[in-house]
Amino acid sequence: MTHQQSPLGKQSAYIDTYDNSLLFPIARKPKRDAIGIGEELPFKGYDIWTAFELSWLNDKGKPMVALADIIIPCESPCIIESKSFKLYLNSFNNSSFDTPQRVQETLIRDLSHAAGLPVDVTLFFESDLTNQVVHRFDGLCLDDLDISCVEYNVNPELLRNAVSAEPVQKSQVYSHLLKSNCLVTGQPDWGSIQITYSGTRMNHDSLLRYLVSYRNHNEFHEQCVERIFMDIKKHCHPDELTVYARYTRRGGLDINPIRSNRSFTPPVNGRLFRQ
Repeated sequence: MTHQQSPLGKQSAYIDTYDNSLLFPIARKPKRDAIGIGEELPFKGYDIWTAFELSWLNDKGKPMVALADIIIPCESPCIIESKSFKLYLNSFNNSSFDTPQRVQETLIRDLSHAAGLPVDVTLFFESDLTNQVVHRFDGLCLDDLDISCVEYNVNPELLRNAVSAEPVQKSQVYSHLLKSNCLVTGQPDWGSIQITYSGTRMNHDSLLRYLVSYRNHNEFHEQCVERIFMDIKKHCHPDELTVYARYTRRGGLDINPIRSNRSFTPPVNGRLFRQ
């Protein structure tokens, strides 16, 4: 299915009894073809979702509330369109489940079917989050660089490596200035991004200008992160590269894609200060 056929940007009925047909998968391949990603993926990774608005009725009709972490592997053939995800979660509101485990099992089954590969789901309750703290990205924040920015449509030609710099074993930089727009509605998507790499040192001024150039770009979160990965790979030639973005929530959902050319396990889904 294509994003034009999705419920995004259209008037929708809010169904409050369980309905897994509300989930709308979108094939990754067409956008990956446009970005220049071949059949053999040049990265590994995950799309890490947080669902803040999850509620159902227990077997006595009493409402229950929880948070859910959802981890979708980037090898899955489909992403799940976010508005359809929200509508699907709303359909739990007046539906009875005898245990939280039943809710978890239902989410795993339905989301795995929509994505096309097994999906991990973990439920969290207040008692599980007592000691939760606000996380920060490790590394150097680029946002204090005193630079001029004039380009707000993606321009990978801005990327370049530092001149006469020694290779670095591991460098981590991050920025909170990432903004793009929804591919369908044009609504703003606000994010923070961390880039970890080894090899020739990147020019930080040019990297920040490149990230700022997404400001008027229309693309889904997952696609933006994959485009950033591919552009850095092509123009800066790092030996190892990891791109990790954490977006602010919309409709009770946040999406946090991570892509890397090395093997890794999903990071802890730690909320940043804007999340």
